[in-house]
Amino acid sequence: MNAFYNKEGIGDTLLLFIKDIPEDRRTFDKKGDAVKIYDAETKETAGYNLFNASKYVQTGAKGQVELTEDFIAKVNAAFKENGLDEEVTADLSPKFVVGYVQTKEKHPNADKLNVCQVDVGEGVLQIVCGAPNVEAGQKVVVAKIGAVMPSGLIIKPAELRGAASSGMICSAKELDLPDAPAEKGILVLEDSWETGSSFF
Repeated sequence: MNAFYNKEGIGDTLLLFIKDIPEDRRTFDKKGDAVKIYDAETKETAGYNLFNASKYVQTGAKGQVELTEDFIAKVNAAFKENGLDEEVTADLSPKFVVGYVQTKEKHPNADKLNVCQVDVGEGVLQIVCGAPNVEAGQKVVVAKIGAVMPSGLIIKPAELRGAASSGMICSAKELDLPDAPAEKGILVLEDSWETGSSFF
C-alpha cells in the first residue's frame, strides 16, 4: 500500500493506493469521510480515500506519505469512526535496499536486456535490467515492489519480453541523487554496503 497527500493539489484528502483496477470496473462504498474503492467484478480492493484527512491524521506531506505503525493505526481508527468496516495493513520494510547481483544472463528475447538474480537480504529477486553496465558481483540499489520512485512511478511486478521482473535496479538519476552522471547506467555501490540494508 502507498499513501499520498497534497492539500494544495487535491484538497484535504488522503489517497491510499493498493492496486490498479480497470476504470470501467471501479465502484465504491462511502461511509462518512471514508471511501473504499474496489473492483465490481472481483471485489478486490483498489484503495481508499479519506476526506477531511487532517481531522484524523497529521501529515506535512506533499506527495507520498511515509507509512508508520502510528499512521496506519490512525487511518484504521478513522475508518472505524466513520463506520467503514475495513482495516489496512502496510509493509513497513524499506523499499530501496542494497542488492547483490548474483548472476546476469542475456534475455532470450531482447538484445539490450539482461535477466539478473539479485540477493536483497530477505531473498533473491529476478530483475530484468537494460543498463549497459550491470554485471554479476556488483552491489546495487534495488527498488522493491511497492517503491515509489522520485518521478512518481510505482514499482510493480512486470513481465518484459516474456521474463518476469520483480523490482528495478536503479541509476543515480532515477534515485534523484545530487550530481548524478548523465550517461546511462546503474549506480554501482562500494562492496562495504551490506546486502539487504536500506539505501536511504
